[in-house]
Amino acid sequence: MKLTILGGGGFRVPLVYGALLGDHAEGRVTHVTLFDLDWDRLSAVARVLAEQAAGMPDAPVVHATTDLDEALRGADFVFSAIRVGGLAGRAADERIALAEGVLGQETVGAGGIAYGLRTLPVVTHIARRIAELAPDAWVINFTNPAGMVTEAMARILGDRVIGICDSPVGLGRRVARVLGADPDRAWIDYVGLNHLGWLRGLTVDGVDILPRLFEDETLLGSFEEGKLFGTEWLRSLGAVPNEYLHYYYFNREAVHAYRSAERTRGAYLLDQQAGFYEEMAKPDTPPLATWHRVLADREATYMAHNREAAGVGERDEEDLESGGYEKVALALMRAVARNERATLILNVRNRHTLSVLDADAVIEVPCLVDAAGAHPVSVDPLPYHAVGLVTAVKAVEREVLTAAEGGSRAAAVKAFALHPLVDSVSVARRLLDGYSAEHAGLAYLRR
Repeated sequence: MKLTILGGGGFRVPLVYGALLGDHAEGRVTHVTLFDLDWDRLSAVARVLAEQAAGMPDAPVVHATTDLDEALRGADFVFSAIRVGGLAGRAADERIALAEGVLGQETVGAGGIAYGLRTLPVVTHIARRIAELAPDAWVINFTNPAGMVTEAMARILGDRVIGICDSPVGLGRRVARVLGADPDRAWIDYVGLNHLGWLRGLTVDGVDILPRLFEDETLLGSFEEGKLFGTEWLRSLGAVPNEYLHYYYFNREAVHAYRSAERTRGAYLLDQQAGFYEEMAKPDTPPLATWHRVLADREATYMAHNREAAGVGERDEEDLESGGYEKVALALMRAVARNERATLILNVRNRHTLSVLDADAVIEVPCLVDAAGAHPVSVDPLPYHAVGLVTAVKAVEREVLTAAEGGSRAAAVKAFALHPLVDSVSVARRLLDGYSAEHAGLAYLRR
């Protein structure tokens, strides 16, 4: 079975390959094709993968290419993890937004809109090439903004594209751990959009144990989200929000922390990744050890500005483990390729799951996965406070999709202006002007 990884020179590709190395069952991935526009990055990642595979006779064969069509031909699965504009683009997105006093995070607020505007035309082209060259392939999307990108690709590929994110799984595992439950045996009642969802229940052996969390002040404040949001706010919500909702619930504090920081997250990662690839260009650099060292630092500093805004300091060691997007991707591939039925939290078309959204809106919910794909399960309706955010942000996503499809500047301005974290139409216009001047990839928006 052939897996193609788009963005194959990306830093986190070794996580995916490491998960594949642990899969020895019949029908496993035997060939991995790495596609990237940057040959030097591809070469660096290929060195790490070669050391990972050393001494393993059944390791998937790795091939690298800068030719998209070559990468797609014969693919059974396509894993998309591209970053249009690179980390320099992300750093610019943050800087331009913060200059206007609004958030520029890569998937939330103005930064997420700018990232979507330059990414959607690219992924739409990729989806068309997949439909032409690998029509039977399943596409697993990790490209951000994941929900928006999945929805754009689904307009061409239908249900054969499924979006993944490790945030909901990581949240569920942390909550299960503090409650003394086995995360692998827990049903996670989670619903929303990508990076905009809430954990509302955690069922083990038919019993929802989440209420016990809200009854115990010590437990409620003992894990990442409890510290980030505060126990009083979590009790008010009666649910545990995805960490990215901190940008909404504590927006003023988050913006202040980002503007006061020496570097934004994007600028930090730009410097860190540049250093990594520069090291990897030296023939005597130990590939795997270097990669592990940089990964550890990356995970430890995740959402550092938000923790600073909340006054909670560095991440605890037990909170460093993410949901493991590579594990989610592998479980998804197994379920589809081998009909090994699984329950996973995924980004899929709504169908009739949430009545406040139309059938084609991509949402993030638990899904039953089998050889026929991912099927969202029935969930309880959202409370009104969640309905407001979900429908407002989905409206923004739709305007970004309209702008990307038709090159409409008016739709792009509307996307910025409608976002809950952008407080003025005038600011929206200035944001688009700033991003258009910075990113050549936005030249398609007509004036």
